[in-house]
Amino acid sequence: MRGSGATRSIWMTAAAIPSRPALAKDITTDVCVVGAGIAGLTTAYLLAEEGRSVVVLDDGAIAGGETSRTTAHLANALDDRYFELERLHGEKGARLAAESHSAAIDRIEAIVAREKIDCEFERLDGYLFVPSGESLDVLDKELAATHRVGLSDVERVARAPLESFDTGPCLRFPRQAQFHPLKYLKALAGAIEAKGGTIFNKTHANGFKDGTPCQVMTENFAAVSASKIVVATNTPVNDWVAIHTKQAAYRTYVIGLRVLKGSVTRALYWDTPDPYHYVRLQSAGENEVLIVGGEDHKTGQAEDDADRFGQLETWARERFTTAGDVAFRWSGQVMEPVDGLAFIGRNPGDKNIFVVTGDSGNGMTHGTIAGILLSDLIGGRSNEWESLYDPSRVSLKAASEFAKENLNVVAQYGDYATAADVEGVRAIAPGTGALIRDGLKKVAVFRDTNGTLHKCSAVCPHLGCVVGWNATENTWDCPCHGSRFDAHGKVINGPANTDLGPPD
Repeated sequence: MRGSGATRSIWMTAAAIPSRPALAKDITTDVCVVGAGIAGLTTAYLLAEEGRSVVVLDDGAIAGGETSRTTAHLANALDDRYFELERLHGEKGARLAAESHSAAIDRIEAIVAREKIDCEFERLDGYLFVPSGESLDVLDKELAATHRVGLSDVERVARAPLESFDTGPCLRFPRQAQFHPLKYLKALAGAIEAKGGTIFNKTHANGFKDGTPCQVMTENFAAVSASKIVVATNTPVNDWVAIHTKQAAYRTYVIGLRVLKGSVTRALYWDTPDPYHYVRLQSAGENEVLIVGGEDHKTGQAEDDADRFGQLETWARERFTTAGDVAFRWSGQVMEPVDGLAFIGRNPGDKNIFVVTGDSGNGMTHGTIAGILLSDLIGGRSNEWESLYDPSRVSLKAASEFAKENLNVVAQYGDYATAADVEGVRAIAPGTGALIRDGLKKVAVFRDTNGTLHKCSAVCPHLGCVVGWNATENTWDCPCHGSRFDAHGKVINGPANTDLGPPD
């Protein structure tokens, strides 16, 4: 690769968000939101705007999880295609999906204007194209479907407005948008507090109790009592199975290449392979950064991260020939529901606990949809989107995808019988991790830069799969449902909600 490209997202370099204190005593509120990403903060903001008392808990920084790893496309051009959503959810369901994502972009724009947020919000066109030499049938099918679901201004054009390569015929989606997500959420957090809400960082929620009232217990030995709880933690950490068999965790890769300002037309660009590529521009001082993502794989099920970054760079340079050095590179976690749409609403089996998950690569709009829908449900208002996003839904038309993903999970339990990554700890280089065998069990071992070894169990505390080392992020990743742990075994992504245990 040309240029080293530190493993960090472009957003983290320009929008540090001050940390709030940890929860130190029991409190009572109307709504407790767990998770301070796009979904949690949007929900809290809209509830606080209604005059409700709201408390937000997060064990990390505001927007410090997967929201900080987005590429921040704000689009109603959905990754799973409207003709496929029609098959899975019917024409009405596909229409509601288009309506809700369009409404989410409009709501972000309205909040930016109302709160006077300087976050580089910008309306622009989006272009969907197929790889050179491939059939254009997918464009014809999608164009017809977009018109059926109400996106009548989508049109077929001869090519995207790029000089460096000819995309060939493509679909133009007008009035898409982009913004700086951390600048937006930094302001949203301030607005929540200005409206009477309270945000606590460094507060890990480790217990949830439905009832009247509900209760969230924390590792700080303090609890929050509330009439409603919203779990907005990327993937739910409040149950073991209910949602996790209906979605799968994928890692997606992103690079940011320096380009001269004005050398690439500002727009959103997407192609159609699986996995597909997605491209946009972000201002960076007097120049710009071309943000290019793709090369997805199931979390914990690949060990070729460096190759994927390389493949992404090769793909980008073949099409954007003026691109300079790699300034940024990072990976993120995408939750893919088996039927293409997020799960937003009451947690299955609970009365007063709500969840939001299943971003399906459209996290910024799905997270905003969650804020709109959950504030309606909590406020007792009807919302036409409720059944479409219902976490309890079962889609028989997605049965084959459900079976495929869950058979894949079952296959991961075979890792108990496979060989260790290395024969012994001497083979583990400083700053890296590997699995070793200790009799019949596997141990996750990390050697820090000082040479000190840190050992923990290799068994994910969620449902018992064996984790693997992620050399890009220096994390232990679970190949079953996407739980992730830092190099020392501390949980950083659900559905696991506790750390990796001791090695024995």
